[in-house]
Amino acid sequence: MKNKELHIALILGVLLPCLTMLLACRPNWEMPSVFPTEATEPATEGFQVLMSDGSVKGMDLDDYIWGVVLAEMPASYEVEALKAQAVAARTYALRTKRHENADICTYYGCCQAYVAPEDYTGSAKLSEKVRQAVLSTSGQVITYNGELIEATYFSCSGGRTEDAAAVWGADVPYLQSVESPGEENSSDYMKTVSMSAGEFAAAFDGLSGTPGSWIGKITYTKGGGVATIEIGGTEYKGTTVRQKLKLRSTAFVITIVGSSVSITSKGFGHRVGMSQDGAEAMAVGGSDYADILAHYYPGTKLQGIDNIGDLG
Repeated sequence: MKNKELHIALILGVLLPCLTMLLACRPNWEMPSVFPTEATEPATEGFQVLMSDGSVKGMDLDDYIWGVVLAEMPASYEVEALKAQAVAARTYALRTKRHENADICTYYGCCQAYVAPEDYTGSAKLSEKVRQAVLSTSGQVITYNGELIEATYFSCSGGRTEDAAAVWGADVPYLQSVESPGEENSSDYMKTVSMSAGEFAAAFDGLSGTPGSWIGKITYTKGGGVATIEIGGTEYKGTTVRQKLKLRSTAFVITIVGSSVSITSKGFGHRVGMSQDGAEAMAVGGSDYADILAHYYPGTKLQGIDNIGDLG
């Protein structure tokens, strides 16, 4: 997203509190809703949205998705990428139920980002482009074994996505690590941050010994992220280090020279599900939205809401 980032995890069957990470630029959800969860009753009219001012607004589902895509993906992206985003956002919206008095909210870090089309700061032409992408996929959702999927998505994978088990501790058959080529030109593909050894040590409640001795054994996930890393003799999960250091992803490399620490991370977000920059790269290469969704959610089906059956 150029305003892009999914949240909430089930680890060993226990729902943990939602941990929100505010990582500049795009909202890129950190934790998806519970695995598994009951799907909410689909609605095409009167979709109840909890607004940022605390009010609940009923709106047509596609109007809501229009606002989500405007907020979550650059309108300048290819139409097929926008269509893929629309279907993923619609699937997520219909499956998720986090609020007693609303189907979903517009809060950053909880549900999906949203901007009312009348408040969109881009051109009317781009807004209409997004609206047409949404309408052309109206009623279409992603399913696995006849049920709505947990349609997680994020900004950029850095070349390969991550599987759900590596990030949230729960294996999901359609949220597996896949290649995501063509992201190299994205501004989120790679980023290096620097800090002093003192700042680095403070993030881990102080470290003893010389900085050069702090980093020990590292293990990696299938998606190329850090699974575990020893820092100052203590083993940390890559997800924990990402949170402590406010890194863009778990695909990071730490380099310590003297009293200086540099950390290079690839990608931006949890890296589970659909890469938005990867979707754009696929669309530029000629793939349509169905191809994009099938790639990032392997084993799933694209179908109409009315053909799913009882979702309640």
